[in-house]
Amino acid sequence: MAQEHLMARLGGWAGYDVVEDWQEQRAGHSWCVLRLQAVAGWLRQCSHCGESTRAIHDHQDRRVRDLPLFEHRVELIVPRIRVACRRCGPKLERLDWLAPFARVTQRLGESVAQLCRVASIRHVAHYFGLDWKTVKELDFASMQRTLGPVDLEGLEVIGMDEFAIQKGHRYATVIVEPTRKRVLWIGRGRGRADVRPFFELLGPQRCRRLQAAVMDMNAGYEIEVKHHCPQAAIVFDLFHVVAKYGREVIDRVCVDRANELRADKPARQVVKGARWLLLKNRESLAAGQDIQLKELLAANRALFVVHVLRDALKDLWSYRHTGYAQRAWNSWYSKARRSRIEPLKRFAANLKPYLPGILAHCRFPLGTNLIEGINNKIKVIKRMAYGFRDDAYFFLKIRAAFPGVG
Repeated sequence: MAQEHLMARLGGWAGYDVVEDWQEQRAGHSWCVLRLQAVAGWLRQCSHCGESTRAIHDHQDRRVRDLPLFEHRVELIVPRIRVACRRCGPKLERLDWLAPFARVTQRLGESVAQLCRVASIRHVAHYFGLDWKTVKELDFASMQRTLGPVDLEGLEVIGMDEFAIQKGHRYATVIVEPTRKRVLWIGRGRGRADVRPFFELLGPQRCRRLQAAVMDMNAGYEIEVKHHCPQAAIVFDLFHVVAKYGREVIDRVCVDRANELRADKPARQVVKGARWLLLKNRESLAAGQDIQLKELLAANRALFVVHVLRDALKDLWSYRHTGYAQRAWNSWYSKARRSRIEPLKRFAANLKPYLPGILAHCRFPLGTNLIEGINNKIKVIKRMAYGFRDDAYFFLKIRAAFPGVG
């Protein structure tokens, strides 16, 4: 089959035919250059009002990139037509396969955007032989078209968490809908004022419909939710409470016990190395670690107490009846306060004001495990791109990674 016939079949350039083609070598790459010609008598559309016409005002050649063909990069020379519209005057022709003033076809732009989902902009730009900024703009435009505005109708439950956006303790907040596993909003900062734009976007009517918000023990998040949605239950997440317990109780007790054993270096090393063993869930212990843990706890009362009370604290999130959960809390709190372990007593006293948010888990058994998964995905997106300089683009990439289900 002649090459021009092959290109005509593969083309898909509605309203245009291939009239000439040739090959070139540029910077070590093979290029296939195609000159297109407007089909005579073709019914064309005004890009402004959409009216159809066959009247042509003028045209100007434009070089446009298209999808590669086998090992060849493809460049089109397109006579970009201005139609003589009866309503609007001379206006650019509307083409389904080429956006106004674009230098790449629609299908090449979509292919670039699809590849950007699994590769960095730099690698995609190198693969297609496009400028870095062009690839970013194509990906950004494609995500905007695909995602559109966030649908906030019918929202009843939200999850809120922070993630590191840059070095130097710079954070952003992500708000998700746990039931549909979709990202609703992302914004810089983790304070009360930083999350306020989300509730302003939500509006008073939809705020009144919100039933629950799951979060860590961030005072800014809690105050802002209560201000805009006073009827919504605040639910504190198990993961963050237990992580806080590990930092403030288990770590502190390990350090204090290790300091007491300065004279006994072998025993001191055992205690210092026990931190991760104490933080592990029992079902996650490797072979032999269960015996090691039993020996460690038998040899040290303080470590035994904080380890047992950690498991008891986690059990609070397993209750589905508020009364039972309240009795379990009273028992745990009493044991913690009588333990004579100062870090544990301080933690219990500091945790007590947050009890309503722990008990709310009985009515709304939610957690931020989905958000933690999203945060891990965010780290992958950042690492793949070697960081982002454009918040709007970065936040759109996060939304595209979690568009929701159902």
